[in-house]
Amino acid sequence: MDKPQQTELEAAAFRRLLKHLDSRKDVQNIELMNVSGFCRNCLSKWMLAEAEERNIEMDYDQAREHIYGMPYSEWRANHQLPATPEQMAIFESLQNKKEK
Repeated sequence: MDKPQQTELEAAAFRRLLKHLDSRKDVQNIELMNVSGFCRNCLSKWMLAEAEERNIEMDYDQAREHIYGMPYSEWRANHQLPATPEQMAIFESLQNKKEK
């Protein structure tokens, strides 16, 4: 596989990941963080960092809209639920482990 093919496949896999996440709006970011250590917001931040590294104009809201498929405020209002105390306890426990 040459470099352009690799880039094409990686881009296609990323688009598939976004499509999958879009089809699973029921999966909350806190759940993604607790299980995998990253969430939709992380993907947005990674996209923004890559844009900045390449001198491509993009702000955080644009990156989030790309990842969420809509403005973040709309996604949050329609799909985000408050984190449960149990979810927050797991999240905080994981954050404490990272700090050690």
